[in-house]
Amino acid sequence: MRRLPTSPRNEDGVVALEFALVLPFLMMVLFGIVDVSLMLCDKAVITNASREAARAGVVVHVPRLTSTQITNVALTYTQNSLISGGTPASPTVTVNQSSGTLSGDPLTVTVSYTYQGLFVGSALSSLTGPVTLSATTVMNYE
Repeated sequence: MRRLPTSPRNEDGVVALEFALVLPFLMMVLFGIVDVSLMLCDKAVITNASREAARAGVVVHVPRLTSTQITNVALTYTQNSLISGGTPASPTVTVNQSSGTLSGDPLTVTVSYTYQGLFVGSALSSLTGPVTLSATTVMNYE
């Protein structure tokens, strides 16, 4: 009985070729995971910034904080915490005190930020448009 060879010599480079074909897709998935993680981190930062600004605005102060002071609280919170690729975009803060500043009146603080991805996100945002993250907090004056 004659034995057949288990691995013919003409298939020596097949594993290297398959790895070369699959590697770009694996790298794209890896960089996509990193991009989404950074976007979720930025979402948490702007959410906390809107909460901090709303809380600073509704606590008892004499005199009450102005819209500009409340905006500065949110901008200070995000100043060194946002992660961006390339030129960092400054978040937009909107303060709504239209119901007044008496006890029980609502204060609305909205923080918006245009996320610029590092890898895959920057390529996709050039095709689909920028990704805008937004967080709104409503608290009543004390």
